[in-house]
Amino acid sequence: MKHYKLNTHQKSYSDADLLINQKEHPDTKIGDVVEVYDREDENTRLLLQITKFNDLRRDEISIEAGIATQFNLRKFAYVFMRRVNASDVALDSIEITFKDQYMGRSEMWRLKTYLTDTCVYINKKIENNEMQIRCQVYEMWAQGERVSCGVITEDTKIVFRSSTSMVYLFLQMSSEMWDFDIHGDLYFEKAVNGFLTELFHKWKKLGCNHEVTVVLFSRTFYAAKSLDEFPDHMRDCLQLDYKGRYYEDFYRVAIQNERNEDWCTVLTQLRKLFTSYESTVLRYHEREGVQIPAATNSTAAQGNFLEVLNISLNTFEKHYLDRTFDRTGQLSVVITPGVGVFEVDRELTNITKQRIIDNGVGSDLVCVGEQPLHAVPLLKFHNKDTTVTSADDYSLPHWINLSFYSTNKKVAYSNFIPRIKLPPIVANVTLNEENRESEKYFLSCNQSEYIHNSLFDYDAYDEQIFQPPPAQSTCSLQRVVRAKKTSVPSLETSAYRNHDWENLTPTKIPNLRRKMSDPDIYHGTSGMLAALTDTPNLSESLASDKNARRSIVSIAPIVRPGRALINPFDPSHVTIKLTSNRRRWTHIFPKGPTGVLIQQHHYQAVPAKPQNLNYGNVANSENEYSSGYSAIDYDHTSTCSSLNKSFIANNECDKTDFAKKRNNSLLNATTNNVTTGVVAPTKSFLWGATGEQEWTPALTTGKHLNPIVESEAPFISESANADGRGKVIIGVDWKSLTIPACLPITTDYFPDKRSLHNDYVISDYTLLPDDVNIDYANSRAVYRKPLSTEEVFREIVSQRLAQGFQLIVVEEKSAQPAQAPCCGGSKQQKPSTVLGMVAPTEVTKEYMLSIGRIFHRITLVGSVITVTGYRPRHPYPPINVDYRYRFHAPQHETYEISGVNFTTEKLENFNWNFMDHYICTRGDRDYSLMESLKYWRYRMYLLPTDNLAMKKIIEYGSQRCDIYTDLAVDNTKKQVEDFMRFMEVHINKVKRQRVHHVTSRINEKHHPLFMSTQQSFISKPVMKVDRGRISPAADAAAIALNTDLNHREDHDDGFVTEVKLRPNSNLTEVLEAMKHPQTGVAFFTQTTSLPNYTFVSHEALLWLKARMDNSRNPLEILEAMRKERMICHASGDWDKQIIPGFYLYYIPQPEKQPVKVENHKVLPPDFNAFEHEWMEIELQGCNHLWFEEAKMPNIPTFLRDIPSAQSWADYSQNNRIYRNSHLEINVNQKSDRMEWGHVKYHTVMQPGYAFEIVVEWVTASGPIVGDLIWGWTRKANHCNYELISVPADPMAEPFTEKSDPLRGPIFIPLSEKFLSSKGVMFGEFSEESRADRMLLFQEAILARFGFLPCVIEKKFSFNKDIPKEYQYVHCSGHMFVLIRCSKNNYQIESPSRQEANVTRCVYGHTNNTNVPKKVGFLWAWNHMIPNKKWKSLVIKNSPDGELFQLKMLKDFRDFCSDTDERLSKFWELCYELKRKSLKADSNNEGKLK
Repeated sequence: MKHYKLNTHQKSYSDADLLINQKEHPDTKIGDVVEVYDREDENTRLLLQITKFNDLRRDEISIEAGIATQFNLRKFAYVFMRRVNASDVALDSIEITFKDQYMGRSEMWRLKTYLTDTCVYINKKIENNEMQIRCQVYEMWAQGERVSCGVITEDTKIVFRSSTSMVYLFLQMSSEMWDFDIHGDLYFEKAVNGFLTELFHKWKKLGCNHEVTVVLFSRTFYAAKSLDEFPDHMRDCLQLDYKGRYYEDFYRVAIQNERNEDWCTVLTQLRKLFTSYESTVLRYHEREGVQIPAATNSTAAQGNFLEVLNISLNTFEKHYLDRTFDRTGQLSVVITPGVGVFEVDRELTNITKQRIIDNGVGSDLVCVGEQPLHAVPLLKFHNKDTTVTSADDYSLPHWINLSFYSTNKKVAYSNFIPRIKLPPIVANVTLNEENRESEKYFLSCNQSEYIHNSLFDYDAYDEQIFQPPPAQSTCSLQRVVRAKKTSVPSLETSAYRNHDWENLTPTKIPNLRRKMSDPDIYHGTSGMLAALTDTPNLSESLASDKNARRSIVSIAPIVRPGRALINPFDPSHVTIKLTSNRRRWTHIFPKGPTGVLIQQHHYQAVPAKPQNLNYGNVANSENEYSSGYSAIDYDHTSTCSSLNKSFIANNECDKTDFAKKRNNSLLNATTNNVTTGVVAPTKSFLWGATGEQEWTPALTTGKHLNPIVESEAPFISESANADGRGKVIIGVDWKSLTIPACLPITTDYFPDKRSLHNDYVISDYTLLPDDVNIDYANSRAVYRKPLSTEEVFREIVSQRLAQGFQLIVVEEKSAQPAQAPCCGGSKQQKPSTVLGMVAPTEVTKEYMLSIGRIFHRITLVGSVITVTGYRPRHPYPPINVDYRYRFHAPQHETYEISGVNFTTEKLENFNWNFMDHYICTRGDRDYSLMESLKYWRYRMYLLPTDNLAMKKIIEYGSQRCDIYTDLAVDNTKKQVEDFMRFMEVHINKVKRQRVHHVTSRINEKHHPLFMSTQQSFISKPVMKVDRGRISPAADAAAIALNTDLNHREDHDDGFVTEVKLRPNSNLTEVLEAMKHPQTGVAFFTQTTSLPNYTFVSHEALLWLKARMDNSRNPLEILEAMRKERMICHASGDWDKQIIPGFYLYYIPQPEKQPVKVENHKVLPPDFNAFEHEWMEIELQGCNHLWFEEAKMPNIPTFLRDIPSAQSWADYSQNNRIYRNSHLEINVNQKSDRMEWGHVKYHTVMQPGYAFEIVVEWVTASGPIVGDLIWGWTRKANHCNYELISVPADPMAEPFTEKSDPLRGPIFIPLSEKFLSSKGVMFGEFSEESRADRMLLFQEAILARFGFLPCVIEKKFSFNKDIPKEYQYVHCSGHMFVLIRCSKNNYQIESPSRQEANVTRCVYGHTNNTNVPKKVGFLWAWNHMIPNKKWKSLVIKNSPDGELFQLKMLKDFRDFCSDTDERLSKFWELCYELKRKSLKADSNNEGKLK
């Protein structure tokens, strides 16, 4: 083989990984894959793709220097290079990591398409500029082994892992946390000093930047028989369990949505919380002189494990509401001192399971207890049957990823690890006589029934009880059940063998029943199940032939007869029907050498033979997980991703072939068995997340396996050979906990023909994009290119992926049927009559997708798209669990009551037909986005930036924070001007007609973006510089657009003489002056969507004010011109009144009208269509800018005779608070996808108020939307505004639907002492106005602290007495405040218990809700502020680096509690102002007389 001299090149020279000379390799072409390796080291082989040719010297190739270094290829060394077939080096799976960015599922699919047929190597950086995505290759698998390079093909499974996820860490503070482990450490120490310390260390090492919430949680049981034993203050949150025990659940949020580079400080915080946690929670309700029932902390098994998962799911489900662009992925980690066994409610299990699977959320369970001798995780269902002999029912959830954490500590004298926890020693307890008697009786009674161990075959008995169901009865079962029309056919299970069933039951059962032990199965009422049998209320006993023991199973309330119970000590004998749920996550697991999916943190403790890797044993020191590339590594089925080098080095031992132990794999089931719906006779393994693992009773726990390998290796290998099983060790899945995987975009399960026919309802509809598009495109105010049929087809698939669907990849049928895929055979070659498919010859493209039990087939034939949906014939019944708990968030002072609902979402109700038409019509207003479509949104407030008070607090350490009103200056004019500039240039992107002296002025400091107020166009209308609106880039664009600019510029000298209009000018004169090319109103450049002579109403008003005296109101003049048809709204609607603000009007040109119609569209004017394309905003509260008004007296609003309205919403001409417009998202033309969205915004801008903008989208890529918004943010800063991201639900009040369960407002009451000292507040005013005056007084307090009002939509309620709510945001954007004001002397009459609870919870009500409530404020943090920005506001020279936000809260609390009489002084000051103002008015009146 020919060798070549290796040269290296830098990225700056060429971005190609490999350069070769085409003359030397005439047979190679772009895209070919070559293998390069050093002739001295043939084991390190590198694959590279030819992307460019270069004129290199003879016999020379060049590789990028970084790659050469990584693969130990020396410069100028001689290497072999040969072309290889891409299919021979194809990868089975590849893991790609990305950080600090949001990548949606549709982007993942597009990236997969982009990467197909490319060559990758370990740590390769991938950049896609079209999608603005940066990521890196992390790990690759081919033919059962990890490799260092390979080619991505159509069949390669791509796993995306995010280093910046939303992570919830829940620490279960059950009673075991205070127990000691075998090394003498408290389990809490093991969890925090051990596991968390190690986890945070790994995060740091891998550069993870997760957004973390840490919560301590526990359940407290109370020793009480009835509610009467509890005092009133305890009753609000009590819950009753199935055994009739009273309990309360507590949640202590230690860290909320934080990002840290170093998490060590958090550990200290957790240790502090631990010391007081138990006593605080158990003694929380103690009051002096009040007797409360004894409280005890629950064990881990009886704790609130499922509730915790659901609480995180309530937040994760709403990921589309508060979308951020710097993180992807969601992970819920529960750290428990238990052993992975939980006693749970069956309904809650079903809810949890469906939600976790449907939402694609990673859920990890980390046990710091020792691994038990049975299969875990194990859920033991609450047995509501109280008879002694009723059997317990278990489930092994495949949707929880389990890890066991054990420390490295060794005990000098033993390698023994106890795996059963001993019961506590009961010291010196003497049995009383009664107990002794009963014990004697128990031992003596019915001796005949208790056969001695040697005679009774317990194993045979167990085998009979846990008898697996046979394959042959499945078909008859389906027929029986179907005839009854119940919802049971969906139950994923099988039936008993007939003869065994008869042996076991004395009473003959008429029909077979379905097993209901697995949580895959949803259960309805007993009545539904009773429909399956003629004897609904029968109690049947299960007994052996000899009647040695009897086990009676009661049917009511939930009937579960005739089930093969799961035996946790040998679960492999239970056959579980394969479902889409079980295959949802399988594509994140790599395949081991035998073709079985493996979990890398399950170690096989059997030494195995060394094997050589195909490509490159590269050990990368930077990457913790790639360090396992070593010939002395364990067999790859047993390799943990986190095996460290020291462990590998210590364990050089022989390997044995692992394939024998996996011979019962699901993949070995014959295709015939799977496709015809008959359960394969081989064992199917229900244990473990992959669904393809067998649980062995020889499981043991361990982290580094050293003791096992060193001392027990010989024994293990013997026992392994004897029974075909080796020891499996569950370690910690560090990879999942550090770089969690996103839900894979592919799966491999599709139901077989029989199942589709029996269990699914089929519906279909067709789309003809070409026919629909043209009509809709023409009806728009701004023409936009419609989507082609191909684009619509891809977008329809993208939308399903974005909503959690997965593409079904069904492997083709191979020559050997044993290799058939698990998902039910290969793709059908012939059309099926059941599916009603078109003949395969016509199909141009087809995709199949699934989520849960919903399947979609999308086909494109010519220009017709057909969507076929399969939904279950018997959907699961909806379940709703109402849950109450107490939680304590950071900066809160107490554990507050909260409540939340856990519900399953009915995915089959999603309106896909509507969504597909929305895509077809390119988001036309006929198909507006609805809440049920779960569209993404990003909410922002536009706030003015210049603030002296904030600077004084942060820079100069002002002691008090109520200084905002003292330092405020009236800059309304400047604010309005900046706002108009922002809306015009950056949001609406319209350009001015005239551009003067661009070249000479472009670098001058007078450039409009940097103009001071004095130099701006508005304050000096005579100045004709640039018209104060356009950036240099826009200037250049305007020049390109306007061909007639040059001759205009000839007679420009930068300034013009000021023209004043006569006071009595008629409208025609005014119109002519407006049209004047030099001194007229500034018009926009003509575009296809805007007529000639288009101007902004606000500028016309200022123009008129500058040219007329104050005797005439400019607004009235413009309105008179409109009525005379001299000016018209830009939509062509003559009836649209003149509204001051950014509203577009134009001067009609009669002579040009026909030409305009010819060029433009011939449709009648449509104001709604125009409104849908342009953001038009009314200005309020600044009429004085164009017409001088009488000054208001300087009296605080709450002390005026007639208090003014609270917000513009109360007096605006607009009935609507919000309006929606179309938004072009791909402004920089980076994306190859047709992207668009919508913008929802306030209809009115009023200085001193927050202005809201919400970007909404479904058909856009996250990074592109992020790019647009970051552009807006930068430009807003240029316009002296700050665009702050805010949550959809800022207050997160308990009991509200979309509320975050672990977030809540802080209640800050006004000093009761102050309020009571005033007697009747505002006694001198009428009673009706007092509630409003109280609100305005609170608003005045907020203004002192720099809060601005936000106008929000009023909550709709049938209850007339629902309180008014007013929301405020701090000018920094970091805090929110809500004031609730009700009429009727501050009383709230709540129509329901739930609403009563809202007030009780927040304001501390008693059970009587008609008690006057406390007056105060609800304070909440803005958790959407980026963490770095939040932490940057440190007050200078403060002793312990105090944060500005916390100082604000502390000072606000002090003010409201009347510390140093600050509140009283403020009250007096307001009255003093009123007195002075009235005195001044009376003096003025005296002078006038």
